[in-house]
Parts: sequence; structure tokens; C-alpha cells
Amino acid sequence: MLRALGLGDLLAGVPALRALRRAFPAYEIVLAAPEPLAAPAAASGAVDRLLPASAPGRAVPERLDWEGPPPDVAVDLHGNGPPSHRLLQGLRPGRLFAFAHARTPEIAGPEWTADEHERARWCRLLEWYGVPADPTDLRLPDPGTASPAPGAVVVHPGADSGSRRWPAERYAVVVRELRRRGHRVALTGGPGEDGLLERVVAGAGGGAPDGGLDVFRGGLPFDRLGALFAGAAAVVSGDTGIAHLAVAYGTPSVTLFGPVPPRLWGPPPGTRHVALWHPGPPGDPHGQDPDPQLLRIGPEDVLKALFDHPEVAAP
Repeated sequence: MLRALGLGDLLAGVPALRALRRAFPAYEIVLAAPEPLAAPAAASGAVDRLLPASAPGRAVPERLDWEGPPPDVAVDLHGNGPPSHRLLQGLRPGRLFAFAHARTPEIAGPEWTADEHERARWCRLLEWYGVPADPTDLRLPDPGTASPAPGAVVVHPGADSGSRRWPAERYAVVVRELRRRGHRVALTGGPGEDGLLERVVAGAGGGAPDGGLDVFRGGLPFDRLGALFAGAAAVVSGDTGIAHLAVAYGTPSVTLFGPVPPRLWGPPPGTRHVALWHPGPPGDPHGQDPDPQLLRIGPEDVLKALFDHPEVAAP
């Protein structure tokens, strides 16, 4: 299975991965994906082994370090081809599950649909090949370890691209008000985002000697990150992998959308996960500057969504 993308992509693909696990219970299931995703892939319960594979951005890897005989089945969960098709065809699989593309006419798969939710897309691909798939099968089991900040509201200001990164000063307003109301706040960031976290901390009034603000810099190992999210009161973030992690653990969340509407990448419908978005023309999800639709969301919108949430308890 090829899905050499990010954490959010992996989590959105969990329903498809589990469908393949059920369809091929006696097979070794190998996922070609970036090496840091080995732990969340294992947590899905659908993957036996991770084959490290990555490329800059969201590109298709140039090659796969596959050893052994050709796989019986290869599944393209990366894109609509043809580069990802050709990469898997190079392994000479017995069968290849993939979307149809004019430049790979030998693949008689279903047609790619751009305006489709990511979880539903890959389940539809498998259904076309006779593999039943449930797009709601996305929850991860409880990690079974203690949270480093139990009961905190997790705020994650980072994102892979500037177009999906809400301004740090607005996150600071949210953190400051949460603290004023007595909530414990856990601020998280990935590698290279320490400066962003410091701007949020400074704007929120600095560190908290009473322990009301925990700052986790540099990217937590997945076991601690999972425990933090599973034990959180709520999660606030942009449209990034962290938002999918909140959904995977069933933690109430408020997600800020900009260039991509929630109907394509958002949480399941219901009150537990709130998607904030102002409709408008589609933007560039990989752009450098914050998307105009994202900037239409104010701190008051986020705070209202949190404090009106039926599952977010008062401190």
C-alpha cells in the first residue's frame, strides 16, 4: 500500500487500511510511507510493517526499496497517477488497485473525483475492487499511557503551509482567555516551530508558574502525543494532521479551515468536532501566506465554539 504522505493523510486513510486488513487477513500488510509514521501506522492495527518511502512535498517517491518476490496485491492510496501507478507497477504485483488514468489505460479502475472527501475517496476505490470499506472506521485505540498534561485544552498553532497557519497573535488571544477562565492549556509544535510557540506564549502572557500552561516543543514522540490527545479536554488547531489525531481519539475539537473546505478534509458530522470555515473560492493549501478565508475566522469565533461545546467541561 503506497501512501507516502503526512500524518493527516495516514489517519484519513485508516478506514481504507483496515478494509484491506479485513479483506486479506492472512497476508503481510506493508505500508510504503515516511519512516516517522511507523508508530501511528502500527496503532491503526492494519499495518504489519512500514516500508520507508518519501519525497519532497507530496511528490511520489522515485523508488521503493522493496525486497523479495513481487507482492500479490499493490494498492495505490497515494494519488490518481500516473507516477504512483508506475512506481507500483515496477514491483510487478499480481494485482494493482488504483484509480483510472488516461496515461495508464491498462488499469481499469474507477474514475477519480476531485470534489470528494478524502476518507470516502479511498473507500470508494476499494469498493470498486470488491473490498467492503467503512469511511467511519477511523478511531484509534486508547494509547494506554498517561497524558503529560491530563485534562488540558491542546492548542496547536502550526501547519505544514502558511496558507493553513492562523496568525500566532490570534492563537495567543485564545490561549490567554482559556487560562483566564481556569483551563490548563498544552501548546504543541512540531520540529522547527519553536519560534512560533514562543510568539504564542509571549502574546498569551508568558509562562505560567502555577503549571497552567505546558509547552511541548520540537514534536512529541507518537506515544506521548497520542496520550496527550486522548486525555485532552479539547483540541484547537488548523487544518493539519493534528486535527485528524483529535478525531482519531474522539477528543472534542475545533478546527480552523481556510483554503480547503471541511467537506473535503473535515471531521465527521456531529457536535464533537466543530469545523470553522467561511465559504469562498478555493485557495492554495500549500501557499505561503494565510488564506483569506482562514483570516476571516477571529479568536472570538474559536472561543465561542469551545465554550458552547456540549462536551468541553468547565475547569
